[in-house]
Amino acid sequence: MSLYNKIATRYLGKIIEPYLHFFSEIKDDLKKSRMKIYLREYISIAFLTCIILFIIELPLFAYIFSLLKLGVIFSIFMATTVSIGICILFFFVFLNYPKFIIQEKSKNIDRILPFAGIYLSAIASSGLPPHKIFEIFSKFDEYEEISQESKNIVNDMNVFGLNINESLKKAVERSPSKKLRELFWSILSAIKSGGNLPILLEEKSKGFLSDYRRSINEFTHSLAIYLEVYLTALILGAIFFTILTSLMSGIGGMGQTNIILIQFFIIFIFIPLISIGFIILIESSSPGEG
Repeated sequence: MSLYNKIATRYLGKIIEPYLHFFSEIKDDLKKSRMKIYLREYISIAFLTCIILFIIELPLFAYIFSLLKLGVIFSIFMATTVSIGICILFFFVFLNYPKFIIQEKSKNIDRILPFAGIYLSAIASSGLPPHKIFEIFSKFDEYEEISQESKNIVNDMNVFGLNINESLKKAVERSPSKKLRELFWSILSAIKSGGNLPILLEEKSKGFLSDYRRSINEFTHSLAIYLEVYLTALILGAIFFTILTSLMSGIGGMGQTNIILIQFFIIFIFIPLISIGFIILIESSSPGEG
């Protein structure tokens, strides 16, 4: 625990402890995101950060509004309102940060899961017991989050003395990926009912692979639409607007300085910002690794 975390927990932990039940969902998110931080500590950090942010913002915005000559009382009122609004926004963003991590981990797991499922099926086909399957699979780090989850399952059995069924139940509770939770539940059901685990894993891996192919095809179709919109609306539109403003400048309808400022804004600010937005959009919708 860092010094900042200790200060937040020491001075705010007891104050917010009676209200922690309002953040029960955040507790589950922290577990699934593997942030290795307790709920009390996390909420304390959020409140302390908001307090510090408010103390910095209030005089800054009060000074900015005073420059507009809006009056002392109105400047203080506006500065207080804006500062509180930003702090509330930051607090909600802070609370939803674990969800963002979960989404990223889930996306990474779903990307690897079809190939991990094939390898799990190959190991299971050798007739090894379930705990040995996870023990072998956990040694392959190329499967990233899934390998780490297998290590946690093995660790629960070897260190905490849980059996394979109890370890799988814990894995289901902490896994950020819905598909991986379904896989663990299926394995758990097969173990309890005495089902054919190799066949189950083979069918599951085929289903995951089929879903992955479909997501690739959907992304390819979406990417073609994104590129068409980008080239047509942004690039051609910006070129047309630049030519149009140049013609207007030549005719004399607009000042030369204004034309240069508008063109500078479009070329060096507007187009790069929109391009970054498109890159973020494509990265977020891509089924592959971001």
